[in-house]
Amino acid sequence: MRAPISSRALGRAQDDKMKEVAYEGSRDPRFVAIHRGGLLEPGQHRLLAAWAADCAEHVLSLFLSRYPEDDRPKHAVETARAWARGEATVGEAREAAYAAHAAARESSDPVAREVARAAGHAVATAHMADHELGAAAYAIRAIRLESKDTDPQLAGKRECEWQREQLPDSIRDLVISDQEQRNEKLWSVFSC
Repeated sequence: MRAPISSRALGRAQDDKMKEVAYEGSRDPRFVAIHRGGLLEPGQHRLLAAWAADCAEHVLSLFLSRYPEDDRPKHAVETARAWARGEATVGEAREAAYAAHAAARESSDPVAREVARAAGHAVATAHMADHELGAAAYAIRAIRLESKDTDPQLAGKRECEWQREQLPDSIRDLVISDQEQRNEKLWSVFSC
């Protein structure tokens, strides 16, 4: 008969098994959670979601001024913040993302559409951390569209700079590196 396994030994065995998981997908492993075989620590993931929410919230008034009765993008930003604090589930975040993206599809206003997409990506960061750049990129696009009477490129550059000022030190290098790698794919909005 075998001796029973202590809970401490069982915990170590589970930890060892988790370390053996290797991420083999196509996403950048820096944005894949450790428990899925990536390199992203839970604290960093929550900071990415909070920063993405900052980016979306910074332009949220542009949506609300056009669609004051539609609270889906605002709810998405609030849910992203709640998830970052550990007060919402990934499932709740996904539902809020779907709703914000539905608001974008239903919008006839191009600025409001980009803001709703920014909010959708902010909350989607809870599910897939690399959505953090979607929130930032769509916010910059909204600002560029809104500044049609001035210099859209300059307005976008200022928004990009504002976003970078909001980055916590512990994720700054990660996000800026991601911006550099995916800038061309994301309409070159991160040239700031």
